[in-house]
Amino acid sequence: MQANSHQISSSQSDVHQHLDGLLAKHLAHPFQKPITDYNRAAFETSIDAWQAAGAKPLILDAACGVGLSTLHLATQFPDHFVIGVDQSADRIARNTQWPHLMPTNYTRVRADLVDYWRLLLQSEIKLEHHYILYPNPWPKSVHLARRWHGHAIFPTIVALGGALECRSNWRIYIEEFSKALTQATQQEVSCLPYVPEQTMTPFEQKYQASGHALWRCQIQLS
Repeated sequence: MQANSHQISSSQSDVHQHLDGLLAKHLAHPFQKPITDYNRAAFETSIDAWQAAGAKPLILDAACGVGLSTLHLATQFPDHFVIGVDQSADRIARNTQWPHLMPTNYTRVRADLVDYWRLLLQSEIKLEHHYILYPNPWPKSVHLARRWHGHAIFPTIVALGGALECRSNWRIYIEEFSKALTQATQQEVSCLPYVPEQTMTPFEQKYQASGHALWRCQIQLS
């Protein structure tokens, strides 16, 4: 792994000033965008795989990329079932980097997370664990609404329950995510530095090798 990852550059030096108001709007007005047929089909395929495995406690690896984190989670939690979701067909198809890791308690599926999260909620499926690892930071200030905590989908993420964890190499992203969780749940959530004993994703490997500080927040949702 080459240690050549650049630090995130942004005009923001603190939590976005409009985060509170944007989240308040999303909490007051449910997201109504239509769900596409291909996402429904992908959702049903993944849920069928989960049910065929015995409907074990469910872990969602959101935006799993090439799926290394999904495999790590399936190995770490053998009594659970892990679903890795990513919107890229190319990334989902890759599995040649770790042929020795082949647990059976997981599946990966190509889908848009915005639809997938809502389908989980509509189906009244609750999560045991929920990982959002190194999401696109959208570091430009004008792109706040593209960050998950500024997106209209955020109340759905919270409603899915379970132990939710988000990691990033941009401190402000985790500070904002923590603040949004605190606002949505009335539970105090903090942004904390994090040094992984074992890296879970290729991005985490690259950032750690490049000397980046890593950050995470965690919450147990009802």
